[in-house]
Amino acid sequence: MRGDLAGHLAMMCFAALVAGSFALGALIADQVSPLVVTAIRFALTAVLFGVMAWPSLAAHSQEFRAPWRYVVLGGCTALYFILMFEALKTAPAVSLSVEFTLTPLISGVFGYFLLGQLASKRVLFALLVGAVGAIWVIFRGDIAQLLAFRMGRGELIFFIGMAFYALYAPLVRKLKRGEPANAFTFAITLGALVVTLPFAAKGLVQTDYAALSLQVWGVILYLTFFASAATFSLIQFAALRLPSVKVMAHTYLIPSWVIVWQLAMGRGAPTAVDLVGVVLTVLALVLLLKSQG
Repeated sequence: MRGDLAGHLAMMCFAALVAGSFALGALIADQVSPLVVTAIRFALTAVLFGVMAWPSLAAHSQEFRAPWRYVVLGGCTALYFILMFEALKTAPAVSLSVEFTLTPLISGVFGYFLLGQLASKRVLFALLVGAVGAIWVIFRGDIAQLLAFRMGRGELIFFIGMAFYALYAPLVRKLKRGEPANAFTFAITLGALVVTLPFAAKGLVQTDYAALSLQVWGVILYLTFFASAATFSLIQFAALRLPSVKVMAHTYLIPSWVIVWQLAMGRGAPTAVDLVGVVLTVLALVLLLKSQG
């Protein structure tokens, strides 16, 4: 029981830190290119994980076969973050965080086709409740927009990025070949940097780094140390203590944490439409936790 509690606390911290990437990312979305932010973030994260993984890299170098795997996995991560920052230019952070709760359902679809994984009926019902909340926010609670399938530009861009993020989890399970966790993450981060650099090269050269505000650098450092390194450690910690469904369930707390972040930053209260979506995602969390006893 104590181990379960520690796992749940770890995932609550995970959700809060991920929510911070939405809330803080919105602050700098119009100040600097998302490609530049993503490239710098991956470069710093690669250095951090490289230091952490160095002993494993030396001891398990023979296990790093087929490097294309890291480019594919890193590409999924890179495209998600690039498109998230692009989406934040035109869509509210709370809306995107509710949309993000579609990730477990989409990941489950990919898991079925790639790995043959099937969710129980109760888990599937919980995922569908969360999906209804996300769809409600995406289409602003307007049935006419839903029937016409008219999504906002930011929501559509984020949905594409989120699909790549949802693909990441089943691909990790399919492509991992026994590498140590830290070393595997380091290789994926390098893969993400390799994918990002060709697109970010022009912006990296043209950006006036001295002119970037402390706010921009602060957000980049947050993304590197908290939204990357810390969240990876927390989810690894929780996965050793909780069933995977309970780990995944905490994704549904992210919209609520985004609201907390925005209120703390004085960014205003969420809309009524957003609150309906948040309530449904919290209900999905309760259903997922109860489905596992």
